[in-house]
Amino acid sequence: MLKIKWIGLTIILSSLLCSFKDAPNNHPRIVNIVNFIRLLEPRDKNITEDVLYQTVVSQVVMMKKYHLGGTFLLQYDALIDPRYQKLLKGLSRDSFEIGGWWEIPQPLVEKAGLKWRGAYPWDWHANIGFSTGYTPKEREQLVDVYMADFKKIFGYYPKSVGSWFIDAHTLRYMYEKYGIVASCNCKDQYGTDGYTLWGGYWNQAYYPSKINSYMPAQHETEQIPVPIFRMLGSDPVRQYDDQLGSVRQGVITLEPVYPHAGGDSTWINWFFRELVEGASMDFAYTQAGQENSFTWDAMSKGLGIQFPLIEKLRDEKKIKVETLAESGEWFRSHYKVTPATAVTINNDLPGSNRETVWFNSRFYRANLLWEDSTLRFRDIHLFDEKFPSVYETQPATSNECSFFTLPIVDGYLWSVQNKLAGLRFKATKNGQTILLKGKNPVISDATPGKLHISWPLESFDGTLEMELGEQQIKITIAGNKTINWYLELDTAGNAKLPFKKIGSKQLDAQFEGMDYVLSAEKGSFSVPQNGSVFRLSPVMNALVLKL
Repeated sequence: MLKIKWIGLTIILSSLLCSFKDAPNNHPRIVNIVNFIRLLEPRDKNITEDVLYQTVVSQVVMMKKYHLGGTFLLQYDALIDPRYQKLLKGLSRDSFEIGGWWEIPQPLVEKAGLKWRGAYPWDWHANIGFSTGYTPKEREQLVDVYMADFKKIFGYYPKSVGSWFIDAHTLRYMYEKYGIVASCNCKDQYGTDGYTLWGGYWNQAYYPSKINSYMPAQHETEQIPVPIFRMLGSDPVRQYDDQLGSVRQGVITLEPVYPHAGGDSTWINWFFRELVEGASMDFAYTQAGQENSFTWDAMSKGLGIQFPLIEKLRDEKKIKVETLAESGEWFRSHYKVTPATAVTINNDLPGSNRETVWFNSRFYRANLLWEDSTLRFRDIHLFDEKFPSVYETQPATSNECSFFTLPIVDGYLWSVQNKLAGLRFKATKNGQTILLKGKNPVISDATPGKLHISWPLESFDGTLEMELGEQQIKITIAGNKTINWYLELDTAGNAKLPFKKIGSKQLDAQFEGMDYVLSAEKGSFSVPQNGSVFRLSPVMNALVLKL
Protein backbone atom coordinates (compact mmCIF):
# COMPACT_ATOMS: atom_id res chain seq x y z
CA MET A 1 0.00 0.00 0.00
CA LEU A 2 2.79 2.45 0.91
CA LYS A 3 4.52 1.76 -2.41
CA ILE A 4 1.34 2.52 -4.33
CA LYS A 5 0.94 5.82 -2.46
CA TRP A 6 4.47 6.94 -3.36
CA ILE A 7 4.00 5.99 -7.02
CA GLY A 8 0.81 8.02 -7.03
CA LEU A 9 2.59 10.97 -5.45
CA THR A 10 5.33 10.79 -8.08
CA ILE A 11 2.75 10.84 -10.88
CA ILE A 12 0.97 13.80 -9.29
CA LEU A 13 4.20 15.74 -8.91
CA SER A 14 5.24 15.03 -12.48
CA SER A 15 1.96 16.38 -13.80
CA LEU A 16 2.12 19.42 -11.54
CA LEU A 17 5.65 20.35 -12.54
CA CYS A 18 4.99 20.26 -16.26
CA SER A 19 3.02 23.51 -15.93
CA PHE A 20 5.95 25.50 -14.52
CA LYS A 21 7.77 27.97 -16.74
CA ASP A 22 11.34 29.10 -16.27
CA ALA A 23 11.77 32.00 -13.83
CA PRO A 24 13.73 35.08 -14.88
CA ASN A 25 17.37 34.39 -14.04
CA ASN A 26 18.00 37.86 -12.65
CA HIS A 27 15.11 37.71 -10.18
CA PRO A 28 15.93 34.94 -7.69
CA ARG A 29 13.13 32.93 -6.10
CA ILE A 30 14.25 32.15 -2.55
CA VAL A 31 12.77 29.48 -0.28
CA ASN A 32 13.72 29.12 3.39
CA ILE A 33 12.67 25.99 5.24
CA VAL A 34 12.32 27.14 8.84
CA ASN A 35 11.26 24.79 11.64
CA PHE A 36 11.19 26.16 15.15
CA ILE A 37 11.31 24.02 18.22
CA ARG A 38 9.55 24.18 21.58
CA LEU A 39 10.27 21.76 24.42
CA LEU A 40 6.69 21.50 25.64
CA GLU A 41 3.11 22.31 24.67
CA PRO A 42 0.94 23.01 27.73
CA ARG A 43 -2.20 23.66 25.66
CA ASP A 44 -2.66 19.96 24.86
CA LYS A 45 -1.84 17.16 27.28
CA ASN A 46 -1.51 14.70 24.39
CA ILE A 47 1.41 16.65 22.95
CA THR A 48 4.17 15.38 25.19
CA GLU A 49 7.84 16.32 25.14
CA ASP A 50 8.56 13.04 23.36
CA VAL A 51 5.93 13.77 20.67
CA LEU A 52 7.54 17.16 20.07
CA TYR A 53 11.02 15.68 19.88
CA GLN A 54 10.00 12.91 17.49
CA THR A 55 8.37 15.54 15.26
CA VAL A 56 11.74 17.25 14.83
CA VAL A 57 13.43 13.89 14.20
CA SER A 58 10.91 13.21 11.43
CA GLN A 59 11.43 16.67 9.94
CA VAL A 60 15.17 16.02 9.76
CA VAL A 61 14.63 12.61 8.14
CA MET A 62 12.33 14.03 5.46
CA MET A 63 14.60 17.00 4.71
CA LYS A 64 17.56 14.66 4.25
CA LYS A 65 15.47 12.36 2.06
CA TYR A 66 14.85 15.21 -0.38
CA HIS A 67 18.33 16.70 0.02
CA LEU A 68 16.96 19.93 1.47
CA GLY A 69 18.82 22.07 3.95
CA GLY A 70 17.16 24.56 6.23
CA THR A 71 17.01 26.35 9.55
CA PHE A 72 16.04 25.04 12.97
CA LEU A 73 15.30 27.72 15.55
CA LEU A 74 15.47 26.70 19.20
CA GLN A 75 13.40 28.08 22.03
CA TYR A 76 15.54 28.26 25.18
CA ASP A 77 13.95 25.28 26.94
CA ALA A 78 14.66 23.12 23.87
CA LEU A 79 18.15 24.61 23.54
CA ILE A 80 19.17 23.28 26.97
CA ASP A 81 17.63 19.84 26.41
CA PRO A 82 20.36 17.22 25.69
CA ARG A 83 18.25 15.35 23.13
CA TYR A 84 17.91 18.37 20.87
CA GLN A 85 21.56 19.24 21.34
CA LYS A 86 22.66 15.79 20.19
CA LEU A 87 20.22 15.70 17.26
CA LEU A 88 21.10 19.13 15.89
CA LYS A 89 24.84 18.86 16.45
CA GLY A 90 24.72 15.86 14.15
CA LEU A 91 23.48 17.94 11.21
CA SER A 92 25.88 19.18 8.56
CA ARG A 93 26.58 22.89 8.90
CA ASP A 94 26.93 23.02 5.12
CA SER A 95 23.19 22.41 4.78
CA PHE A 96 21.58 23.18 8.12
CA GLU A 97 21.53 26.24 10.33
CA ILE A 98 20.78 26.29 14.06
CA GLY A 99 19.43 29.58 15.40
CA GLY A 100 17.23 31.05 18.10
CA TRP A 101 13.46 31.12 18.48
CA TRP A 102 12.60 34.12 20.62
CA GLU A 103 9.73 33.00 22.78
CA ILE A 104 10.50 33.36 26.45
CA PRO A 105 10.03 30.27 28.69
CA GLN A 106 10.40 29.98 32.46
CA PRO A 107 13.98 28.57 32.58
CA LEU A 108 15.32 31.54 30.60
CA VAL A 109 13.52 34.09 32.74
CA GLU A 110 14.70 32.57 35.99
CA LYS A 111 18.29 32.13 34.86
CA ALA A 112 18.28 35.83 33.95
CA GLY A 113 17.36 36.57 37.57
CA LEU A 114 13.79 37.60 36.81
CA LYS A 115 10.46 36.44 38.23
CA TRP A 116 8.34 34.14 36.11
CA ARG A 117 4.75 35.37 35.75
CA GLY A 118 3.35 32.65 33.53
CA ALA A 119 0.67 30.07 34.22
CA TYR A 120 2.86 27.36 32.60
CA PRO A 121 6.61 26.87 32.02
CA TRP A 122 5.96 28.28 28.57
CA ASP A 123 3.12 30.83 28.40
CA TRP A 124 2.23 32.02 24.89
CA HIS A 125 0.66 35.35 25.88
CA ALA A 126 2.30 38.51 24.57
CA ASN A 127 3.15 40.02 27.95
CA ILE A 128 4.85 36.84 29.20
CA GLY A 129 6.11 34.68 26.36
CA PHE A 130 7.55 37.46 24.19
CA SER A 131 10.21 40.11 24.66
CA THR A 132 7.55 42.84 24.53
CA GLY A 133 6.50 41.80 28.06
CA TYR A 134 9.80 42.90 29.62
CA THR A 135 11.60 46.18 30.21
CA PRO A 136 14.46 47.07 27.84
CA LYS A 137 17.01 46.18 30.51
CA GLU A 138 15.33 42.84 31.18
CA ARG A 139 15.31 42.12 27.44
CA GLU A 140 19.08 42.54 27.36
CA GLN A 141 19.47 40.19 30.33
CA LEU A 142 17.38 37.53 28.56
CA VAL A 143 19.44 37.88 25.38
CA ASP A 144 22.74 37.61 27.29
CA VAL A 145 21.69 34.37 29.00
CA TYR A 146 20.43 32.80 25.78
CA MET A 147 23.48 33.75 23.76
CA ALA A 148 25.94 32.58 26.41
CA ASP A 149 24.29 29.17 26.68
CA PHE A 150 23.90 28.82 22.91
CA LYS A 151 27.61 29.46 22.43
CA LYS A 152 28.50 27.09 25.25
CA ILE A 153 26.48 24.33 23.57
CA PHE A 154 27.25 24.92 19.88
CA GLY A 155 30.52 26.85 20.03
CA TYR A 156 29.26 29.98 18.23
CA TYR A 157 26.53 32.58 18.45
CA PRO A 158 23.41 32.10 16.30
CA LYS A 159 23.24 34.14 13.11
CA SER A 160 19.42 34.08 12.92
CA VAL A 161 16.84 34.73 15.61
CA GLY A 162 13.13 34.60 14.79
CA SER A 163 9.81 35.02 16.55
CA TRP A 164 6.23 35.98 15.84
CA PHE A 165 7.48 39.42 16.84
CA ILE A 166 10.67 40.80 18.37
CA ASP A 167 10.79 44.39 19.57
CA ALA A 168 13.31 46.78 18.00
CA HIS A 169 15.35 47.21 21.20
CA THR A 170 15.96 43.48 21.46
CA LEU A 171 16.69 43.09 17.75
CA ARG A 172 19.18 45.95 17.76
CA TYR A 173 20.89 44.58 20.88
CA MET A 174 21.23 41.14 19.28
CA TYR A 175 22.79 42.75 16.21
CA GLU A 176 25.18 45.13 17.97
CA LYS A 177 26.44 42.73 20.64
CA TYR A 178 26.11 39.30 19.00
CA GLY A 179 26.16 40.01 15.27
CA ILE A 180 22.95 38.34 14.07
CA VAL A 181 22.44 38.70 10.30
CA ALA A 182 18.77 37.74 9.84
CA SER A 183 15.46 37.60 11.63
CA CYS A 184 11.92 36.57 10.78
CA ASN A 185 8.49 37.53 12.04
CA CYS A 186 4.89 36.51 11.54
CA LYS A 187 2.92 37.10 8.37
CA ASP A 188 0.40 39.92 8.36
CA GLN A 189 -2.61 38.89 10.39
CA TYR A 190 -5.33 40.46 12.50
CA GLY A 191 -6.04 39.04 15.94
CA THR A 192 -4.92 35.47 15.21
CA ASP A 193 -3.72 33.90 18.48
CA GLY A 194 -3.96 37.37 20.02
CA TYR A 195 -1.27 38.85 17.77
CA THR A 196 -1.92 41.60 15.23
CA LEU A 197 0.64 42.65 12.62
CA TRP A 198 -1.19 44.81 10.12
CA GLY A 199 -0.15 47.04 7.25
CA GLY A 200 3.54 46.11 7.01
CA TYR A 201 5.92 45.11 4.23
CA TRP A 202 3.90 42.28 2.72
CA ASN A 203 6.00 39.12 2.45
CA GLN A 204 9.66 39.24 1.28
CA ALA A 205 11.99 41.11 3.69
CA TYR A 206 12.74 44.61 4.96
CA TYR A 207 15.11 46.58 7.18
CA PRO A 208 13.18 47.76 10.26
CA SER A 209 13.17 51.16 11.91
CA LYS A 210 15.36 51.54 14.98
CA ILE A 211 12.27 52.41 17.03
CA ASN A 212 9.75 50.02 15.50
CA SER A 213 10.69 46.53 14.33
CA TYR A 214 7.48 46.18 12.30
CA MET A 215 7.96 49.44 10.41
CA PRO A 216 10.30 49.54 7.39
CA ALA A 217 12.88 52.33 7.63
CA GLN A 218 13.28 54.85 4.82
CA HIS A 219 16.91 55.81 5.49
CA GLU A 220 19.99 53.71 6.10
CA THR A 221 20.90 55.78 9.17
CA GLU A 222 17.53 55.03 10.80
CA GLN A 223 17.38 51.27 10.20
CA ILE A 224 18.55 48.20 12.04
CA PRO A 225 20.76 46.46 9.42
CA VAL A 226 19.15 43.06 10.03
CA PRO A 227 16.62 42.02 7.36
CA ILE A 228 13.37 40.66 8.74
CA PHE A 229 11.80 37.97 6.54
CA ARG A 230 8.05 37.43 6.68
CA MET A 231 7.04 33.91 7.71
CA LEU A 232 4.50 31.26 6.77
CA GLY A 233 3.84 31.83 3.04
CA SER A 234 0.52 33.69 3.03
CA ASP A 235 -2.05 33.14 0.31
CA PRO A 236 -1.76 36.45 -1.62
CA VAL A 237 -5.42 36.37 -2.68
CA ARG A 238 -7.36 34.99 0.31
CA GLN A 239 -5.38 35.49 3.51
CA TYR A 240 -5.93 39.26 3.62
CA ASP A 241 -9.68 39.26 4.18
CA ASP A 242 -10.25 35.72 5.39
CA GLN A 243 -13.22 35.47 7.78
CA LEU A 244 -14.08 39.12 7.23
CA GLY A 245 -16.29 40.45 10.01
CA SER A 246 -15.03 38.07 12.69
CA VAL A 247 -12.82 39.09 15.62
CA ARG A 248 -9.85 37.09 14.35
CA GLN A 249 -8.65 36.05 10.93
CA GLY A 250 -8.27 32.49 9.83
CA VAL A 251 -5.03 31.13 8.39
CA ILE A 252 -4.44 30.34 4.69
CA THR A 253 -0.72 29.71 4.35
CA LEU A 254 1.94 27.28 3.17
CA GLU A 255 1.96 25.70 6.63
CA PRO A 256 1.43 21.98 5.94
CA VAL A 257 -1.07 21.50 8.75
CA TYR A 258 -3.84 23.38 6.90
CA PRO A 259 -5.69 20.93 4.62
CA HIS A 260 -7.19 23.68 2.44
CA ALA A 261 -3.80 25.37 1.84
CA GLY A 262 -0.31 24.05 2.65
CA GLY A 263 -1.63 20.51 3.03
CA ASP A 264 -3.43 20.44 -0.33
CA SER A 265 -1.65 19.45 -3.54
CA THR A 266 -3.70 21.77 -5.78
CA TRP A 267 -3.05 24.79 -3.57
CA ILE A 268 0.67 23.93 -3.17
CA ASN A 269 1.16 23.54 -6.91
CA TRP A 270 -0.64 26.84 -7.56
CA PHE A 271 1.36 28.68 -4.88
CA PHE A 272 4.77 27.60 -6.17
CA ARG A 273 3.79 28.11 -9.81
CA GLU A 274 2.88 31.72 -9.08
CA LEU A 275 6.03 32.16 -6.95
CA VAL A 276 8.15 31.06 -9.90
CA GLU A 277 6.28 32.82 -12.71
CA GLY A 278 4.90 36.02 -11.17
CA ALA A 279 6.60 39.41 -11.44
CA SER A 280 8.56 39.95 -8.22
CA MET A 281 10.90 42.81 -9.12
CA ASP A 282 14.18 42.27 -7.21
CA PHE A 283 13.38 38.85 -5.74
CA ALA A 284 10.61 36.51 -4.64
CA TYR A 285 10.53 34.77 -1.29
CA THR A 286 8.59 32.29 0.74
CA GLN A 287 9.14 30.37 3.95
CA ALA A 288 8.19 26.72 4.30
CA GLY A 289 8.38 24.51 7.40
CA GLN A 290 6.40 24.18 10.63
CA GLU A 291 6.82 24.45 14.40
CA ASN A 292 6.92 21.13 16.21
CA SER A 293 3.89 22.03 18.36
CA PHE A 294 1.60 20.94 15.52
CA THR A 295 3.13 17.41 15.65
CA TRP A 296 4.27 15.13 12.86
CA ASP A 297 0.91 13.45 12.33
CA ALA A 298 -0.61 16.79 11.35
CA MET A 299 2.20 18.02 9.08
CA SER A 300 3.61 14.90 7.43
CA LYS A 301 1.15 14.76 4.52
CA GLY A 302 1.66 18.40 3.56
CA LEU A 303 5.45 18.26 3.84
CA GLY A 304 5.38 15.04 1.83
CA ILE A 305 3.85 17.02 -1.04
CA GLN A 306 5.87 20.21 -0.60
CA PHE A 307 9.40 18.87 -0.14
CA PRO A 308 9.72 16.80 -3.34
CA LEU A 309 8.28 19.74 -5.28
CA ILE A 310 10.77 22.14 -3.67
CA GLU A 311 13.61 19.72 -4.44
CA LYS A 312 12.54 19.44 -8.07
CA LEU A 313 12.22 23.19 -8.57
CA ARG A 314 15.59 23.73 -6.94
CA ASP A 315 17.26 21.14 -9.17
CA GLU A 316 15.71 22.85 -12.19
CA LYS A 317 17.20 26.14 -10.90
CA LYS A 318 13.79 27.75 -10.67
CA ILE A 319 14.18 28.42 -6.95
CA LYS A 320 17.04 28.72 -4.47
CA VAL A 321 16.76 26.86 -1.16
CA GLU A 322 18.77 28.61 1.53
CA THR A 323 19.09 28.87 5.27
CA LEU A 324 17.68 31.99 6.88
CA ALA A 325 21.20 33.25 7.60
CA GLU A 326 22.28 32.73 3.98
CA SER A 327 19.30 34.76 2.80
CA GLY A 328 20.07 37.45 5.36
CA GLU A 329 23.68 37.72 4.25
CA TRP A 330 22.61 37.82 0.59
CA PHE A 331 20.09 40.57 1.33
CA ARG A 332 22.63 42.66 3.21
CA SER A 333 25.23 42.29 0.47
CA HIS A 334 22.76 43.43 -2.21
CA TYR A 335 20.73 46.17 -0.51
CA LYS A 336 21.78 49.15 1.60
CA VAL A 337 18.10 49.98 2.12
CA THR A 338 14.91 47.95 1.66
CA PRO A 339 14.28 47.26 -2.05
CA ALA A 340 10.99 47.46 -3.93
CA THR A 341 9.47 44.01 -4.52
CA ALA A 342 6.20 42.50 -5.67
CA VAL A 343 4.11 39.36 -5.22
CA THR A 344 2.05 38.63 -8.34
CA ILE A 345 -0.78 36.17 -8.88
CA ASN A 346 -1.54 35.96 -12.61
CA ASN A 347 -3.83 32.93 -12.37
CA ASP A 348 -5.84 32.03 -9.30
CA LEU A 349 -6.92 28.61 -8.11
CA PRO A 350 -9.38 26.67 -10.29
CA GLY A 351 -12.86 28.17 -10.09
CA SER A 352 -11.69 31.68 -9.23
CA ASN A 353 -11.31 34.65 -11.58
CA ARG A 354 -9.30 36.82 -9.19
CA GLU A 355 -5.82 38.16 -9.84
CA THR A 356 -3.72 40.25 -7.49
CA VAL A 357 -0.40 41.98 -7.03
CA TRP A 358 1.25 43.22 -3.85
CA PHE A 359 3.78 46.03 -4.27
CA ASN A 360 6.20 46.94 -1.47
CA SER A 361 8.82 49.63 -1.08
CA ARG A 362 10.43 51.22 1.95
CA PHE A 363 7.81 53.98 1.68
CA TYR A 364 4.51 52.14 1.24
CA ARG A 365 2.70 48.97 0.27
CA ALA A 366 -0.22 48.62 -2.12
CA ASN A 367 -2.46 45.73 -3.14
CA LEU A 368 -4.46 45.63 -6.37
CA LEU A 369 -7.22 43.06 -6.78
CA TRP A 370 -8.99 42.15 -10.02
CA GLU A 371 -12.33 40.43 -9.48
CA ASP A 372 -15.27 39.90 -11.84
CA SER A 373 -13.47 42.06 -14.45
CA THR A 374 -13.25 45.06 -12.07
CA LEU A 375 -10.25 46.55 -10.26
CA ARG A 376 -9.69 48.14 -6.85
CA PHE A 377 -6.87 49.04 -4.54
CA ARG A 378 -7.70 46.68 -1.70
CA ASP A 379 -4.95 48.08 0.49
CA ILE A 380 -2.53 51.01 0.72
CA HIS A 381 -0.44 51.63 3.85
CA LEU A 382 2.32 54.20 4.26
CA PHE A 383 5.57 53.57 6.16
CA ASP A 384 7.29 56.08 8.45
CA GLU A 385 10.44 55.23 10.42
CA LYS A 386 9.53 57.95 12.97
CA PHE A 387 6.35 56.10 14.01
CA PRO A 388 7.41 54.44 17.29
CA SER A 389 6.23 51.11 18.58
CA VAL A 390 4.36 51.40 21.86
CA TYR A 391 6.50 48.52 23.16
CA GLU A 392 9.86 50.13 22.45
CA THR A 393 10.45 51.56 25.92
CA GLN A 394 7.63 50.09 28.02
CA PRO A 395 6.61 46.45 28.51
CA ALA A 396 3.29 45.22 27.23
CA THR A 397 0.63 44.83 29.92
CA SER A 398 -2.01 43.13 27.76
CA ASN A 399 -1.96 39.46 26.82
CA GLU A 400 -2.37 40.56 23.21
CA CYS A 401 0.04 42.56 21.05
CA SER A 402 -0.51 44.85 18.03
CA PHE A 403 1.74 46.39 15.39
CA PHE A 404 0.43 48.79 12.74
CA THR A 405 1.53 51.11 9.94
CA LEU A 406 -0.34 54.12 8.48
CA PRO A 407 -3.56 53.34 6.54
CA ILE A 408 -4.78 55.05 3.38
CA VAL A 409 -6.93 52.12 2.17
CA ASP A 410 -7.81 49.17 4.40
CA GLY A 411 -9.96 46.60 2.65
CA TYR A 412 -10.19 44.42 5.74
CA LEU A 413 -10.78 46.74 8.72
CA TRP A 414 -12.98 49.17 6.76
CA SER A 415 -15.22 46.45 5.28
CA VAL A 416 -18.29 44.47 6.27
CA GLN A 417 -19.55 41.34 4.54
CA ASN A 418 -21.99 43.19 2.28
CA LYS A 419 -19.73 46.17 1.56
CA LEU A 420 -16.09 45.60 0.73
CA ALA A 421 -13.89 48.66 1.16
CA GLY A 422 -11.55 49.70 -1.62
CA LEU A 423 -10.29 52.48 -3.85
CA ARG A 424 -12.23 51.56 -6.98
CA PHE A 425 -11.65 52.45 -10.61
CA LYS A 426 -14.80 54.10 -11.93
CA ALA A 427 -16.01 56.25 -14.82
CA THR A 428 -19.00 58.29 -15.89
CA LYS A 429 -20.74 56.86 -18.97
CA ASN A 430 -23.98 58.20 -20.39
CA GLY A 431 -24.45 60.23 -17.22
CA GLN A 432 -24.11 57.18 -14.97
CA THR A 433 -21.29 56.10 -12.67
CA ILE A 434 -19.95 52.67 -13.62
CA LEU A 435 -17.14 50.43 -12.46
CA LEU A 436 -14.43 50.17 -15.08
CA LYS A 437 -14.25 46.65 -16.45
CA GLY A 438 -11.42 45.01 -18.32
CA LYS A 439 -9.64 41.86 -19.39
CA ASN A 440 -6.69 40.12 -17.79
CA PRO A 441 -3.89 42.52 -16.78
CA VAL A 442 -0.29 42.20 -17.91
CA ILE A 443 2.08 42.77 -14.97
CA SER A 444 5.77 43.35 -15.74
CA ASP A 445 8.91 44.03 -13.70
CA ALA A 446 11.18 44.55 -16.73
CA THR A 447 12.20 48.05 -15.60
CA PRO A 448 14.38 48.00 -12.44
CA GLY A 449 12.59 49.49 -9.45
CA LYS A 450 9.26 49.76 -11.28
CA LEU A 451 6.19 47.55 -11.52
CA HIS A 452 4.19 48.15 -14.69
CA ILE A 453 0.59 47.10 -15.18
CA SER A 454 -1.38 47.19 -18.44
CA TRP A 455 -5.10 46.52 -18.13
CA PRO A 456 -7.05 46.32 -21.41
CA LEU A 457 -10.48 47.84 -20.84
CA GLU A 458 -13.84 46.44 -21.87
CA SER A 459 -16.00 49.38 -20.77
CA PHE A 460 -14.25 51.63 -23.31
CA ASP A 461 -11.61 51.36 -25.98
CA GLY A 462 -8.21 51.88 -24.38
CA THR A 463 -5.80 50.41 -21.84
CA LEU A 464 -5.27 51.53 -18.28
CA GLU A 465 -1.53 51.87 -17.66
CA MET A 466 -0.12 51.98 -14.17
CA GLU A 467 3.43 52.27 -12.85
CA LEU A 468 4.27 51.69 -9.20
CA GLY A 469 7.63 52.97 -8.04
CA GLU A 470 9.36 53.53 -4.71
CA GLN A 471 7.49 56.74 -3.89
CA GLN A 472 5.01 57.21 -6.73
CA ILE A 473 1.99 55.67 -8.39
CA LYS A 474 1.30 56.88 -11.94
CA ILE A 475 -1.96 56.04 -13.71
CA THR A 476 -3.19 56.94 -17.19
CA ILE A 477 -5.40 55.52 -19.94
CA ALA A 478 -3.70 54.96 -23.27
CA GLY A 479 -5.57 54.96 -26.54
CA ASN A 480 -8.55 57.02 -25.37
CA LYS A 481 -8.34 60.46 -23.80
CA THR A 482 -12.09 61.08 -23.73
CA ILE A 483 -12.94 58.75 -20.79
CA ASN A 484 -14.14 60.53 -17.66
CA TRP A 485 -12.44 58.15 -15.20
CA TYR A 486 -11.50 58.47 -11.53
CA LEU A 487 -10.94 56.51 -8.32
CA GLU A 488 -13.32 56.53 -5.35
CA LEU A 489 -12.79 55.18 -1.85
CA ASP A 490 -15.82 53.25 -0.61
CA THR A 491 -15.98 51.85 2.93
CA ALA A 492 -18.47 50.42 5.38
CA GLY A 493 -20.54 53.14 7.05
CA ASN A 494 -19.19 52.39 10.51
CA ALA A 495 -15.51 52.25 9.49
CA LYS A 496 -13.15 54.19 11.74
CA LEU A 497 -11.23 56.30 9.23
CA PRO A 498 -8.03 58.31 9.84
CA PHE A 499 -8.78 61.22 7.51
CA LYS A 500 -8.79 64.69 9.05
CA LYS A 501 -8.94 66.88 5.96
CA ILE A 502 -9.52 66.27 2.26
CA GLY A 503 -8.01 69.12 0.26
CA SER A 504 -7.75 69.43 -3.49
CA LYS A 505 -4.10 68.34 -3.62
CA GLN A 506 -3.57 66.54 -0.33
CA LEU A 507 -5.18 64.09 2.02
CA ASP A 508 -4.37 64.75 5.71
CA ALA A 509 -4.66 61.82 8.10
CA GLN A 510 -3.81 60.82 11.65
CA PHE A 511 -3.41 57.34 13.11
CA GLU A 512 -2.43 56.58 16.72
CA GLY A 513 -1.17 60.13 17.14
CA MET A 514 0.91 60.16 13.94
CA ASP A 515 0.14 62.76 11.25
CA TYR A 516 0.71 61.79 7.61
CA VAL A 517 -0.37 62.83 4.12
CA LEU A 518 -1.10 61.48 0.65
CA SER A 519 -0.36 64.03 -2.09
CA ALA A 520 -1.59 64.25 -5.66
CA GLU A 521 1.26 65.60 -7.76
CA LYS A 522 -1.02 65.33 -10.77
CA GLY A 523 -4.76 65.10 -10.24
CA SER A 524 -6.99 66.23 -7.40
CA PHE A 525 -9.02 65.08 -4.40
CA SER A 526 -12.66 65.90 -3.83
CA VAL A 527 -15.60 64.67 -1.76
CA PRO A 528 -18.42 63.41 -4.03
CA GLN A 529 -22.08 63.49 -3.07
CA ASN A 530 -22.64 59.77 -3.62
CA GLY A 531 -21.41 58.57 -0.20
CA SER A 532 -17.83 57.74 -1.21
CA VAL A 533 -15.17 58.97 1.22
CA PHE A 534 -13.18 60.79 -1.45
CA ARG A 535 -12.62 60.90 -5.20
CA LEU A 536 -9.27 61.05 -7.00
CA SER A 537 -9.63 62.66 -10.43
CA PRO A 538 -6.93 62.78 -13.11
CA VAL A 539 -5.71 65.91 -14.89
CA MET A 540 -5.27 65.58 -18.64
CA ASN A 541 -5.87 61.84 -18.36
CA ALA A 542 -3.10 61.29 -15.80
CA LEU A 543 -2.95 60.76 -12.04
CA VAL A 544 0.31 60.83 -10.06
CA LEU A 545 0.31 60.08 -6.32
CA LYS A 546 3.25 60.72 -4.01
CA LEU A 547 3.55 58.22 -1.16
